[in-house]
Amino acid sequence: MQWLNNLRKKIFNFWPNDRAVAAVEFALILPAMMVLYMGSIEISQIISVDRKMAAATSSLGDLVAQSDSQIDQDVLDDYFEAVGLIMTPFPSDNLKQLVTLVYVDTSGDTSVVWSVGNNGATPKAQNSTYSLPSEIISIANDSYVVVSESQLPYQPWGGYVLPGSFNLYKQFFHLPRFGGEINLV
Repeated sequence: MQWLNNLRKKIFNFWPNDRAVAAVEFALILPAMMVLYMGSIEISQIISVDRKMAAATSSLGDLVAQSDSQIDQDVLDDYFEAVGLIMTPFPSDNLKQLVTLVYVDTSGDTSVVWSVGNNGATPKAQNSTYSLPSEIISIANDSYVVVSESQLPYQPWGGYVLPGSFNLYKQFFHLPRFGGEINLV
């Protein structure tokens, strides 16, 4: 009977012992916390890349729109290179950039005047129609619009929370600062 009393004492002495409860709780919550932590890092990276890409795309269109009446192809190539530097510290090796000058006539029809792509971006065909938002068409009635576009395939650095890659895309519209056509020479 003594052994039964000793066993009861050991069992009842075990229950109030809570020294390892914190370690067990931590072990249970650690995987969920790691997923949340890694996900927040991946999402913040995507937001940072998206903001850099927006700044680069807008700057490209703005630089072209500041041209007086013509822009040289070499200058446009320099703009593409300079705008790629805005993406720093993120790589811009796969950043496809496109600049298009679109004429909007008085009836709201659009026509591509010229289009130049960089890093694999496909230029629009000259004299083809270009789909613009109705707000831009009404603003640019019988005038020109500089359209800058960028596309970047983005691969999350870890791929733990956001699997696979996806494309980031930005498009900006600028009216030429001097109001007239910008000839590409």
